Amino acid sequence: MLGTAHPLGNKESISLPARTSRSSAHIKLKWAAWLQLVQGVLMEGLPFLGLFVLLALDVDAGMLSRGFSFIVPFFDDHLYLMMAISGVFAALRVVGAVGVLRNRMWGYSLSVINCSVTIALMIFMLPAGILDGLLSGTALVLLLMARHASAPILEQR
Repeated sequence: MLGTAHPLGNKESISLPARTSRSSAHIKLKWAAWLQLVQGVLMEGLPFLGLFVLLALDVDAGMLSRGFSFIVPFFDDHLYLMMAISGVFAALRVVGAVGVLRNRMWGYSLSVINCSVTIALMIFMLPAGILDGLLSGTALVLLLMARHASAPILEQR
């Protein structure tokens, strides 16, 4: 075929992972993406949507803070702001998960960042942060295993 070159150069020199490891990585990525979707829609998206309902019903935020308790008192005092910010986290998490499902590196990177930030912040969101940490921690491990499964940390000499 004249004028058509393989986009990565000499295709004989490319070593692809074994079929089982490729399908295993694919399964891990799918699980990680679905965990991120569940977390984004249910744990972060629903509170954001609930904000509009509470504002429409003119519910006092002070009354809500008696039903919810976070380890940081600032969060209890600013529950409506927390619900608004959860919409940003929900959008980022869902976009990242969709990127992973479409096998895009930007989705992988965004999902790793989302998981890492959630793990760092979960301590401030107790008790709800426990489930956040479980979902994000599991997704992060799956993402990293799918990408770096058998890669050695140091090359053997």
